[in-house]
Amino acid sequence: MSETRNVSYSFLGPAGTFTEAALAQVAEARGKAWRSVNNVGEALADVVSGRSVAAMIAIENSVDGGVSATQDALASVPNLRIIGEYLVPVNFVLVARPGTELADVRVVNAHPVAYAQCRGWLEATLPHHGHIPASSNVTAASALLDGDQADAAIAPIGIEKRYDLDVLATGIGDNPNAVTRFVLVSRRTSVPARTGADKTSVIVELPEDRPGSLLDMLEQFATRGVNLSLIQSRPIGDAMGRYRFVIDADGHIQDERVADALLGLRRFSPKVLFLGSYPRADKRPIEFTSHYDDGVFIGAREWLRELLGDVPATHASADEQA
Repeated sequence: MSETRNVSYSFLGPAGTFTEAALAQVAEARGKAWRSVNNVGEALADVVSGRSVAAMIAIENSVDGGVSATQDALASVPNLRIIGEYLVPVNFVLVARPGTELADVRVVNAHPVAYAQCRGWLEATLPHHGHIPASSNVTAASALLDGDQADAAIAPIGIEKRYDLDVLATGIGDNPNAVTRFVLVSRRTSVPARTGADKTSVIVELPEDRPGSLLDMLEQFATRGVNLSLIQSRPIGDAMGRYRFVIDADGHIQDERVADALLGLRRFSPKVLFLGSYPRADKRPIEFTSHYDDGVFIGAREWLRELLGDVPATHASADEQA
């Protein structure tokens, strides 16, 4: 079998999930093998082991914010890079075994993220319901046919075409414009070329717990004119009150303002995990004022070199001597 045919991509399965819909947007994955996995950890393990060249995982949704399981996994598994992001509009239906009426539903099976996105509808329609978490929305639906304790499940639109289930309600998401953001994660260390509509993701730990420490971290971006589209705290787990921050910055590491911000961030904190620079899914060009143009940063460095032009080499900085 050829090497091309051996290439595989992992995604949260089974078939029919929103994650599979995100993977369908990846041109390089078409015609390759797709490997269905049960959770984010298994998906990333496939990438680390080389079983898959990349894995598609959900990282954020417009209703419930960041997906904590993904953020924590990316912080703990080394040598991974995000090489692309993809947006999938999400809407849900409530399904049940044939013959079940909406009034009969007492327990609902659903993926925790989907459950959060439908919580308002559920509390208004089924105020006394219970919730059983599922590894995916398709699994939640299929489990109903395997003697699951739940009476109904939250599932993607069209699930009744795959399984013998009745649709009890449609459009149950609290926000009809809800979108889930997925990222394609690989071991590839090369950074995709900048497009002018890019995003850079990092995970940062505060070096010390003191007043103003978080502000100092944010100023590394603010003083370079770099906008943050996501900043979310996650507990490190080694002690109470210790947090790391998941950050998405507008721009590419090859943009001078972003590169300078990352240098400042690294001087500020010894623990900065670079997750990657990659094209934005919405392809929206990054906007910034002209005094943060690449030429401004380059010109400032050239000005400094001119000032240091007559300084003996022994007085040069460690970076210049390297």
